[in-house]
Amino acid sequence: MRTLLGAIALLSVLSAPVMASEVPVEVMVLGTYHFANPGQDKVNAQIDPVTTPAKQAQLEQVAERLARFKPTVIAVERVAKDQTTMLDHRYPAFTPADLLKNPDERVQIAYRLANRLGLKEVYAVDEVAEDGEPDYFPFDPVQKWAEANGKTGTIDAMFGPIQAWVAQLEKDQRTRPVADILADLNAPDHPIAIKSMGDGQYRLLALGKGRDLPGADLNARWYARNARIFAKLTQVVKPGDRVLLVYGSGHNYWLRHFASETGGFKLVEAGPYLRP
Repeated sequence: MRTLLGAIALLSVLSAPVMASEVPVEVMVLGTYHFANPGQDKVNAQIDPVTTPAKQAQLEQVAERLARFKPTVIAVERVAKDQTTMLDHRYPAFTPADLLKNPDERVQIAYRLANRLGLKEVYAVDEVAEDGEPDYFPFDPVQKWAEANGKTGTIDAMFGPIQAWVAQLEKDQRTRPVADILADLNAPDHPIAIKSMGDGQYRLLALGKGRDLPGADLNARWYARNARIFAKLTQVVKPGDRVLLVYGSGHNYWLRHFASETGGFKLVEAGPYLRP
């Protein structure tokens, strides 16, 4: 017993400096609205062009404020062509001239900031279903089950607040600075982007019967997509890195969860950096 206790004590002493020297990876999850909406969400916002001089000035302000975080790694919502490196294959061709032509938020926020900071690489860590795989947001089976069982009210209750928020976003983006909108969108108590799982998507868990559980399947697949996104991120970082993860705000809940709950990682709030 003494030998065992001595070995444990020695192991603790030897491992202590290593553990103490491991600085966590800081992850700032920046949930965004789509500047050039591809129309792939269930509820889509109509956003004014961000390539105008006024909007470009606002986006420069966003970059200036995010630069205070001093990210060493920037990752975006794109599928990497090479899954062994996770590099964003489009970033090397970026030039500042693209900011006046391409409204995509990955270009306007992530590429702009990476270029400003002199980063040679941007990572693409998105996950999408491949041919033959189930969709990561299988909504059609949920809709069909609800219609067949008189439960469409559950879906309406989920989408109602989202539609109201999108309508307000369309108004706000005409008058409020982009930095302010993003700061609000990433606040820990944001009712839609972060706090909506319980009153929103989790409502769908009630849609199903027996082993036919389309609402549970949707929640499971959405969790799986975000888990795989974060798993890819872990492959391109090292202790002490500061990561800016630029993603559609619908991913905020789970990506923030993984950043705050995964060992060796620490969630950093975007709001304090985005505000003056």
